[in-house]
Amino acid sequence: MVTDGAAGEPRAGEAPLDAYSRVVAGVAAELTPRVASLRVAGAGRWPGEAVGSAVVYTADGFLLTNAHVVGAAGSGTALFSDGSSSPFTVVGTDPLSDLAVLRAGSRTPPPAELGEADDLVVGQLVVAVGSPLGLAGSVTAGVVSGLGRSLPTRSGSAARLIEDVIQTDAALNPGNSGGALADARARVVGISTAVAGVGLGLAVPVNATTRSIVSALMRHGRVRRAYLGIVSVPAPLPAAARRRIGSAQGLRVAEIIPGGPADRAGLRPGDILISVAGRPARAARDLQRLMFAEAIGRPLEVTVLRNGALVDVIAEPTELAAA
Repeated sequence: MVTDGAAGEPRAGEAPLDAYSRVVAGVAAELTPRVASLRVAGAGRWPGEAVGSAVVYTADGFLLTNAHVVGAAGSGTALFSDGSSSPFTVVGTDPLSDLAVLRAGSRTPPPAELGEADDLVVGQLVVAVGSPLGLAGSVTAGVVSGLGRSLPTRSGSAARLIEDVIQTDAALNPGNSGGALADARARVVGISTAVAGVGLGLAVPVNATTRSIVSALMRHGRVRRAYLGIVSVPAPLPAAARRRIGSAQGLRVAEIIPGGPADRAGLRPGDILISVAGRPARAARDLQRLMFAEAIGRPLEVTVLRNGALVDVIAEPTELAAA
């Protein structure tokens, strides 16, 4: 259907779009100009092939994409739906969150509005905008089919789980990576990152943790992380501990890295983390959210359940070595 005026509004004599189509068309009209197709030197199957997407993040030319899209490249070209293009430089990448920040060398469209992934619910409408298979300005729609997923990432010897990943059935293909996943009000709630199977796409959530990572990349070009030297898994608490603590779950220490901060603090395999820095530790993200630059070299109070007793230890995180 050909339309004029506001997105989704038909010309006289034409049948109106249904409500679902109006929402998707409106999001597409709002976001498509704000999502670039990226060409990265040395990437792709042939010269000039688009390898991913990026979202305009600020009015002064910062773009947000996936770390795996730009890889080790330092520059490339961003192409926009109005036919304009801009060279960009890579400001910083963080493979452990699969996020990267770029800086355009010339004027870009206005930035996209950011939403809050923590407010999403399963079944909610989402729209993906990107450049799948190099086809710029492609739009697909679906629903949030799962929340709280985990996506393993690795940078050299360091491994991490990207927590609270959004699962969607909106069709994602190679090239969608780095593009926008938006809600019905065209607010970006995720950065498309992976295709896990037919009808199964994943996006890095836009939330407080993501904003902290992006801010660090914009200021410093990298993300400094604190390191405790433990491997932990969620574990249910014994009934007696549940009544005493008022929580049903903690983090069981599965492994202690010899010589690391946790080892020096006296933590042991089998301990169950109850709280860290006074905050409950029920899932990996509870610990990961504390492991940024502010925690490096600062005493951190850790309460664990050990042999039925609560034990307090003080650990001092070191800086996670760059890969």
